Amino acid sequence: MENQELEQLRYPIGKIQLPTTITEQDVKDWILVLEQLPEKLEALVSPLSEKQLETPYRPGGWTVRQLVHHISDSHHNSYLRFKWALTEENPVIKPYNEKAWAELFDSRTAPIQMSLDHLKVIHAKLVYLIKGLTADQLQRKFIHPDGNQESTLEVNVGRYAWHSNHHLAHIANLIEREGW
Repeated sequence: MENQELEQLRYPIGKIQLPTTITEQDVKDWILVLEQLPEKLEALVSPLSEKQLETPYRPGGWTVRQLVHHISDSHHNSYLRFKWALTEENPVIKPYNEKAWAELFDSRTAPIQMSLDHLKVIHAKLVYLIKGLTADQLQRKFIHPDGNQESTLEVNVGRYAWHSNHHLAHIANLIEREGW
C-alpha cells in the first residue's frame, strides 16, 4: 500500500485545520457535532458482528472495537480538561498514552456498549457544560505538556468535533470498503 493511500486511510477527513478566527457559529456547529456523536457512532457500529468489530480500520490501525473505546476514553479526558481550565489558571493537563490505552485488555475485548453508554453520558455532560460557557470562559486555557502547547477551550471544542468526525469516517469508510 502506498504512503498516500495509507495517509488517506489514516486521515479520511484530512488533518485538523481550525479557522484562525473562531466565530460563535463555528462553536455552535462544533457543539452540534459533539451532541450528535454518541447517536451517530452507535448507529454505525451496533449492526456490526463481533468479527467485524475485530477488523482494523486500516493496515496497522486499531480495530473498530478499539476505536469505540478510544473515542470514549479520549472524550472523557477532554471533559476533564474543560473542568481543569475552568477551575484552575492555565493548568498543565495530564496527557495519556492513547496507544497504550488502546492496547489494554478492556479496549481489546470489552463489549462496545460499555463505551457507547459512557460516551452518551460524558457527551451529555460535556455539551451541557459547553453550552453554558460565556465567550470569556471559552477563552480560558490549558497547557498540554507535549511541546508546552497552550489551547483555549473554544479550540478544544473544535478539536474534539474534528476528532469525532475523524473516527466516524474511519469506521464508515471501513464499512463501505468491506460492503457491510
